Amino acid sequence: MHVLILGGTTEARRLAELLAAGHLPGLRVTNSLAGRVAAPRTPPGEVRIGGFGGAEGLAVWLGEHTVDLLVDATHPFAGTISFNAARAAATAGVPLLALRRPGWVPAAGDDWHEAGSLAEAAALLPALGARVFLTTGRTGLAAFAGLRDLWFLVRSVDAPGVPRPPRTEVLLDRGPFTLDGERELLRRHRIDVLVTKDSGGEATAPKLAAAREAGVPVVVVRRPPVPEGVPVVSGPGEAARWVREAHARRRPPGAPHVSG
Repeated sequence: MHVLILGGTTEARRLAELLAAGHLPGLRVTNSLAGRVAAPRTPPGEVRIGGFGGAEGLAVWLGEHTVDLLVDATHPFAGTISFNAARAAATAGVPLLALRRPGWVPAAGDDWHEAGSLAEAAALLPALGARVFLTTGRTGLAAFAGLRDLWFLVRSVDAPGVPRPPRTEVLLDRGPFTLDGERELLRRHRIDVLVTKDSGGEATAPKLAAAREAGVPVVVVRRPPVPEGVPVVSGPGEAARWVREAHARRRPPGAPHVSG
């Protein structure tokens, strides 16, 4: 059985680790990474880097490499690949599962302002603050480039390109982050508004707690929906169980059962 994991996330890597530890006979796992990060953390199993050429290219790849199961464990905001995966899986007749970490939920004391896009987030900023901590990644900075009166601290794994806001300081860093570290960052840079995507997960959540403590408003960009009709699980364990169950159904008669 061949499983293709569309990954690049902590959840995708954990799923690959669980499948490797399960020692399912005849299971082949290929991890696909987009290649947008210069030094990605590679998971166990085979690894391919780069795109497929849209839904049509992915459907061809699924057929040529005899893929039996497809797991979309990409970032919650990697909307294009998710819809391509849904179309490709339907074309190739390959079962598809989406693995999505739960989104964040506001707590008492939070001052959250929801936005449907980066452009909407940018439009909210002038009324909320003047020193912005922008944690939406290195792409999409063009949406904020026109805000010449605001100062931005942009944190990303790799250096962002242009266009970007004229008054920008770049901080290259990779999570997980600590609450103490986020508190100090807000204090040192005199941050008075935070912008984040609703990525979910624990690795970058401390910034939300630090903002809550400091009374800093947070602009939260809503995540795009999972394609209609695609089943969704919230954790790697559930995804691994889905693969194990499919593997068990394909066992030849008389083959020993492997638990895990």
